[in-house]
Amino acid sequence: MEFEPVIGLEVHLELATDTKLFCSCSTRFGAGPNTQTCPICLGMPGALPVFNKKALDFAIKTGLAFNSHIAQSSSFDRKNYYYPDLPKAYQNTQYYQPICKGGYIDIGSKVEGKRIRINRIHIEEDAGKLIHDSQEQETRIDYNRAGIPLLEIVTEPDFGSCDDVETFLNHLRLTAIYLGVSDCKMEEGSLRCDVNISVRPKTAYKLGARVEIKNLNSFKAIRHAIKYEFSRHEAILARKETIKTETRRWNENTSKTESMENRDKSIDYRYFPDPDLPALFVEEKTIDYIRSGLPELPSLKYKRLIEEYGLDKKDADLLISIPDLVKYFEDCIAEYGKPRVVCNWLTGDFLRLINESMSDIKTSRIRPKMIKNLLQMIDQGLISSTIAGRVFERMFHTGESPEAIVEKDNLHQVSNDKILESIVSLVLEKNKGPVRDYMVGKKKAISYLMGQAMEAMDGKANPLKLKEMIEKKLEES
Repeated sequence: MEFEPVIGLEVHLELATDTKLFCSCSTRFGAGPNTQTCPICLGMPGALPVFNKKALDFAIKTGLAFNSHIAQSSSFDRKNYYYPDLPKAYQNTQYYQPICKGGYIDIGSKVEGKRIRINRIHIEEDAGKLIHDSQEQETRIDYNRAGIPLLEIVTEPDFGSCDDVETFLNHLRLTAIYLGVSDCKMEEGSLRCDVNISVRPKTAYKLGARVEIKNLNSFKAIRHAIKYEFSRHEAILARKETIKTETRRWNENTSKTESMENRDKSIDYRYFPDPDLPALFVEEKTIDYIRSGLPELPSLKYKRLIEEYGLDKKDADLLISIPDLVKYFEDCIAEYGKPRVVCNWLTGDFLRLINESMSDIKTSRIRPKMIKNLLQMIDQGLISSTIAGRVFERMFHTGESPEAIVEKDNLHQVSNDKILESIVSLVLEKNKGPVRDYMVGKKKAISYLMGQAMEAMDGKANPLKLKEMIEKKLEES
């Protein structure tokens, strides 16, 4: 019997607010343990919460981007459970009245794509972080994360493969970054995911027993956990045994999921409305105002890069995957035009240098106007493309203008006929093998000869004139 997985997600998105959900403590990542806490986020008796309105605005923006209905009235509830990283012994969340209901995200192309339905999006507070020390055999708790605002995005069980899950999460991540609601740094815990998976025979309609895999914080872990759990379910069903509904975690060291003994039974969280937090009311005009300020989202930008600028799908994919890069690209287009030329430079040399130096596109010394000036120097025949690459790298590291670099190092393109002719004669004399290859019809040999001539000229020769001269000399021979 063949089986298929049925998958749903609960995505936790840390919101990029400066302060926590109910207090003024900083949300900055990387601070010393327990240095960003106060009586409110530590759950001290008598400390009263004050709601962070920016978290509400971010939730509405996200809901609108994901086609959700924005509730004009929503409220907070207490989810009661005792766990070391939860200092209050309850979590404030929106259980009965979430801010966003329904919605969907389309993934893939219109022909081959599919629609992933969203059940709800609600606001809640994060818990602290347990730090396990295997050497000392103890666990410490850092409450800096306690109270940081989260959005939980709950999907319907519409995924049938790891590829669907990864495509969806990539789309969600990019959309959140474009909206400015989260930095989505999985390595810092800003984007985490719980995977709900069941397995059923391909001919069946009824869902199988559901298992939840908690706190996956990388695409690799999500993919491997789903594959492992699917295989585990298949093996159990093949033996005609019963799958236990439970919560599991992914063990990176063993590449297996493990049962979470503390949470393997159904828990009564005893939800009830939080008496310290009044209900939230959002006017329709506020929703309309936030809607009017939404940026161009990745799917629309991708389409425009292809239709307006004539880029191919691969380049458009790369540009939109790096929001700062696509903005920089459009700034360069505003200066220079010629989208394909600009795209080649940015996705080639520029991105390489950014990655090698581990620097930030926003703070790069090369500004769009400098790129325009460099490309115009190529267009005007003042420098060759080879020299332009060297100038570009120097610009990147020093911030000097292309004109200053070319002038200082005497990098102007050489078009003098006598100089070029003497170089061509020398190259042909030294490379008789490739010359013979060309003469017997191996026309690609001219590329090698061009490379030798450009090397002899330190990259400064006019490539068009140089090629014409080599071809002329060879034909004369």
